[in-house]
Amino acid sequence: MGESQLDYHLSVSHGHEFDEVWAINAMAGIARQVDKTFMLDPASRFLDTDDAGSQTHLMKKVLKEHPGPIYTCELDDRCDNLVEFPLLDVVKETGSSYLNNTVAFAVAFAMYNRVGRINMFGVDFTYKGNLHFAEAGRACVEFWLSKCISAGIVVSVAPRSGLLDTDLPIQEKIYGYHRLDNPPVILFDPDTGDFYKTGHKEYVHSIEEENRKNAKVIPILDTPPEAKRY
Repeated sequence: MGESQLDYHLSVSHGHEFDEVWAINAMAGIARQVDKTFMLDPASRFLDTDDAGSQTHLMKKVLKEHPGPIYTCELDDRCDNLVEFPLLDVVKETGSSYLNNTVAFAVAFAMYNRVGRINMFGVDFTYKGNLHFAEAGRACVEFWLSKCISAGIVVSVAPRSGLLDTDLPIQEKIYGYHRLDNPPVILFDPDTGDFYKTGHKEYVHSIEEENRKNAKVIPILDTPPEAKRY
């Protein structure tokens, strides 16, 4: 997983709790609490080959010790914690079979189960050695996140992640406008449940004023406050 998994560990160390934690592949052997794991490769890839590289050793341990469920593409008699992913049911319910990576399966499963909120950590697609794989995977996951948002599911992305351009400075998020002297900033007001627009300079000023009012010394990082919420 990508660097933004650190935001998950940071949030947990600060006492944040989640209703459920879903892991992708070997993260099931790293995260403290894992309720569901998604491993769409067959177990034989890890048990019988070294094709998964550095993940192989930990995945063998996960397959042996994790209580499950581990959602995968086929069952294996050597692992009693595997559950076959309900592929056809998910496709029929969500209306799409665009599933080119394991994370996309997990997001589609969340939509299928009509969860209320998704917090994404470690999903960065920063594969410098395989840019096509990175771009294809990110596009697919963002497609599913868009479907979830349209379905009324709240989606939050870790601040370090490039997913949905979350890690971009707030004044650079809207193309074209980012070239203006005072780019517009689009923010979400949780009290009204609606979006509103302000200028970047006004946004920075409002944050500085809020910091002074609260007697806090906090550097401006040019990221929206909601991006820091886990």
